[in-house]
Amino acid sequence: MLPLAQASHDYRPERSSKYSGPFDVVFRSEGIRIVKAPVRAPKANSIAERFVRTVRAECLDWLFILNRRHPERVLRVYVDHYNRERPHRALELRPPEPDERQDRSAVGEVRRRDRLGGLIHEYYRAAA
Repeated sequence: MLPLAQASHDYRPERSSKYSGPFDVVFRSEGIRIVKAPVRAPKANSIAERFVRTVRAECLDWLFILNRRHPERVLRVYVDHYNRERPHRALELRPPEPDERQDRSAVGEVRRRDRLGGLIHEYYRAAA
């Protein structure tokens, strides 16, 4: 997985003619590095599109973006939640990078932590 700081400065277009030189010029003028999609890797683009759909449905579609820095902060918090807390069916309902600092015991009161102003809820057990 890419860190958000690097991912937000990379652009990964499809290998098609609809993304031509003028697009590249615009992205480069903003300091965005262009990384072509891998050749003969049909799943690479679908995985990226699925992640974008998830971010939009669970996060961005519910927010009013205030300025340019706001989505960067929101995405940083969401990506942290996505990688450390959100269950993934392909991983047997475990997160990709579980937070080892949290105690995962079955004893103790269940508490909720709100992130992004209550848009995301994370649950954990308080120490007994």
